[in-house]
Amino acid sequence: MKEIEYKVLDFTEYPGPRYKDQGQYSGEYFYENVIKPKFQEALESNSILVLDLDNTAGYASSFLDECFGNLVYDFNYDEIFKRLKIISTQEPDWIEVIFKETLPEWKRKRDGNIDRKSPAK
Repeated sequence: MKEIEYKVLDFTEYPGPRYKDQGQYSGEYFYENVIKPKFQEALESNSILVLDLDNTAGYASSFLDECFGNLVYDFNYDEIFKRLKIISTQEPDWIEVIFKETLPEWKRKRDGNIDRKSPAK
């Protein structure tokens, strides 16, 4: 299968906060302007989107949560796992966090199956 490659470093060396109104280079902006259109392109061309997270100054977990979690609302959940590949040799734990925590959690939110473990206040 053909690959569509994108390096976050081509977006910025300094990934920012979660939302656009919180500062530059946000996860929200990255999702809307890079990940979403490139994932759509991958679907339409029967390709895999390969996102390289390496060589930036680092990530806030909220940036990654926002830019990957939103995929669940816009695309088929199974297609995300089939067509998204993440490279992170510098911080390989991010790959597991995104695929095993972020995406499933956003799917639970989308489906209304939020596990409320904390006691009500």
